[in-house]
Amino acid sequence: MASFLFKTEPTAYSYADLVRDQRAVWDGVSNALALIHLRAVRKGDVVVVYHSGKEKRAVGLALAASNPYPDPKLGDPKRVVVDLKPGRALPEPVPLPVFKRDPVLRTVELVRLSRLSIMPLDERQLARLLELARAWP
Repeated sequence: MASFLFKTEPTAYSYADLVRDQRAVWDGVSNALALIHLRAVRKGDVVVVYHSGKEKRAVGLALAASNPYPDPKLGDPKRVVVDLKPGRALPEPVPLPVFKRDPVLRTVELVRLSRLSIMPLDERQLARLLELARAWP
């Protein structure tokens, strides 16, 4: 099972919206590298939901409820989406300054490629994030 970090602007669609909806199509991804990462997502993978904008913090966990599939609204097979189901909110959200100063989390692409909306997390990065969020195990 792999893990990923998905960024969202909470004023557009927040983690609370995902919890309310119980399932959502994660769409709107157009960046080539983000699409490469999105195509690697598989049903059951762990997704860390990160609020961008003014919040800039990891706020919750979700699960990929589907493999990637072409966005039915666009008709372009290169533009894919995945379905997400909420997991649980992080007891302690992890803000961007913690990512930047933590020796493990500063290796997450979030720190280096701030505009990238979807990125993989390795096992060590996910474990550290969950530890800092007081969400482990």
